Amino acid sequence: MKELELKYGCNPNQKPAKVFVDSGSLPFEVLNGRPGYINLLDALNGWQLVRELKEATNLPAAASFKHVSPAGAAVAEPLDDVLKKIYFAEDVELSAQATAYVRARGADRMSSYGDFAIISDECDESTANYLKREVSDGIIAPAYTSKALEVLKSKRGGNYLVLKVNPDFEPPAIETKKIFGVTFEQQRNAIKISDDCLTDIPTQNKTFTPEARRDLLTALITLKYTQSNSVCYALGGQAIGIGAGQQSRVHCTRLAGNKADYWFLRQCPKVLDLPFKKGVKRPDRDNAIDVYLGGETFDDTWQNLFNVKPEPLTADDKQAWLKNLRGVSLASDAFFPFGDNIERAHQSGVDFIAQTGGSIRDDNVIETCDKYGIAMAFTHIRLFHH
Repeated sequence: MKELELKYGCNPNQKPAKVFVDSGSLPFEVLNGRPGYINLLDALNGWQLVRELKEATNLPAAASFKHVSPAGAAVAEPLDDVLKKIYFAEDVELSAQATAYVRARGADRMSSYGDFAIISDECDESTANYLKREVSDGIIAPAYTSKALEVLKSKRGGNYLVLKVNPDFEPPAIETKKIFGVTFEQQRNAIKISDDCLTDIPTQNKTFTPEARRDLLTALITLKYTQSNSVCYALGGQAIGIGAGQQSRVHCTRLAGNKADYWFLRQCPKVLDLPFKKGVKRPDRDNAIDVYLGGETFDDTWQNLFNVKPEPLTADDKQAWLKNLRGVSLASDAFFPFGDNIERAHQSGVDFIAQTGGSIRDDNVIETCDKYGIAMAFTHIRLFHH
């Protein structure tokens, strides 16, 4: 198929809408549902991300996309009992591919609500069963088992969007798009993210653990397909905080750092022990936890959610728990212009950094890293994505 009519463009009033190729066939087929414009932007950006992440780590990879940026991305590293609990995966058997998606979605469950799921390998029944329980708009994968496809086709009243991508498709070297009647053309960003990016280490600490290298590659590849400016915190083979589309670099660092803090605070005993009533749905739990972490009070609404009113999570509680967050990796899609980014990163347990380098204030950034014993690499690669 060379052309596919879409429901509408970015908004319902933007009709007609379609996607097409000038030659050959579209690199995907629709197995169920009807795609929209943003669905396909998420699917095709996300597919490139997970394909590259699997190639870089040799592990199944997954991403959870919303509005053309990842809410999370991850590889299939095992989950401990605490992560299984905060990801609502305690009662399910998880394959390696399912584990990667559970991690990707769990990075920021608020943002992943209604996501597009992207996985690097065949979608198995384990992945499909987990997805069936969650609010999601669609999935793209290179293949599906018959059982997985049966499960997914029953989701959303039979309208869940299921796309099968051609894993062998390679796009042309030159890409174009039109804005306001003007055609933009550029060479596709085919640069490879690998360990070679982590060889120029100007800081006093020059040691990257194997886990840090995995996490930095995860973060860098995630940023390659995140709307710029962007910063990504990673730990345990997954993004734990992504700051996308901010005009200021330090605002990216703060936004992503706050998300990383929330991810870690969800593992705090007070949060794990919140006395939810039986039958409270997962999205309602996610919303309530977000309110709780933000220090807001529930007033009388707590009676709809909890068996007893929760004790507040105080600022001192948060500070004490966040002191346990260490070994975090941080990547940036361009250089850090000031040491304030490093100061904020340190607050969220960052010990390893990969960034472009080349700022006139590199010395200040290096000095701030040395102040905290952070190992930092200059990648000499800018990863802007628009």
